[in-house]
Amino acid sequence: MSVKTQQALILFAHGSRDAGWLAPFERLQKITQTQLPDVHVKLAFLELMEPRLPPLLADLAAMSIQEVSVVPVFLGQGGHVKRDLPVLIAQAQQQYPSMQIKVVEAVGEQVEVLQAIAQYCVKSL
Repeated sequence: MSVKTQQALILFAHGSRDAGWLAPFERLQKITQTQLPDVHVKLAFLELMEPRLPPLLADLAAMSIQEVSVVPVFLGQGGHVKRDLPVLIAQAQQQYPSMQIKVVEAVGEQVEVLQAIAQYCVKSL
C-alpha cells in the first residue's frame, strides 16, 4: 500500500515565450523528483508558461497537500522574487490556511550554486 505524500516542492521560474527555454527546468524537476520520490516536485511559472503558481497551489490544496516549499529558480533576489512572489504566496495562504507554504532564497543566492557556476565558467577556458 502506497503512502500518500503530503509534501510538495515547487520549482518556481519566470517563464518564457521560447518553448526551448523550458528544457533545463524540466530536467531539474526530473532530477529533483528522483531524489525526493515521496514528495510532489512540480514546476510553476510567474508568467508566459503554464502552470502558473496560483492554479498549481489550488491543485495541491485539492490533493490535501499540507506542506509546500517554493524554490525560486532565479539567479538573484530581484523584483519578481522580492515583490511578485510574496504577493502570490500571501494570496495562497489566505485561500488555503491549512497549507504551510515556505519560500526559500533564490537558488543563485546559495554559495554552492555560485561555486558550481564558477566551476563551469572556469572549465570553459
